[in-house]
Amino acid sequence: MLQVLGERSAEVNPSALVTRHSLRAARRPVDILLAEDNQVNQALAVRLLEKHGYRVQVAGNGIDAVTKFEAGRFDAVLMDVQMPEMDGFEATAAIRKIEKARGGHIPVIAMTAHAMKGDRDRCLAAGMDGYVAKPIHAAELFQAIGALIRPSAPPGE
Repeated sequence: MLQVLGERSAEVNPSALVTRHSLRAARRPVDILLAEDNQVNQALAVRLLEKHGYRVQVAGNGIDAVTKFEAGRFDAVLMDVQMPEMDGFEATAAIRKIEKARGGHIPVIAMTAHAMKGDRDRCLAAGMDGYVAKPIHAAELFQAIGALIRPSAPPGE
């Protein structure tokens, strides 16, 4: 602004400008494992999550979810309850067993069309940390994620 007015100013460091975009870029990305067998639901969830800066890896069934969880490093798991080969309850139990052996606890959020009274309690009793009913509404999904994980600061802070 001083240049526009024709006045001299002290040298300004352009990297000192802090915006919501520079703050988001400074954080370590949040890695989410999405366990979902329905391709339409997969595409919707991946688009929503990536649009908000999350990195997403998809597992098409419970067995795939457990395998990817064991091999990777995730900040949260979004777990469909009804999947072929191994359902979300069995997959969550397997994930909790892996955690018990190596330590730590990663939030698992149930995503289910089961929206009857008691379904939420059943998911929580099975070792899941949160619950989102299908069809997925972005605000509810991000509220559930935000309640269980916090964005990390960049390394060294």
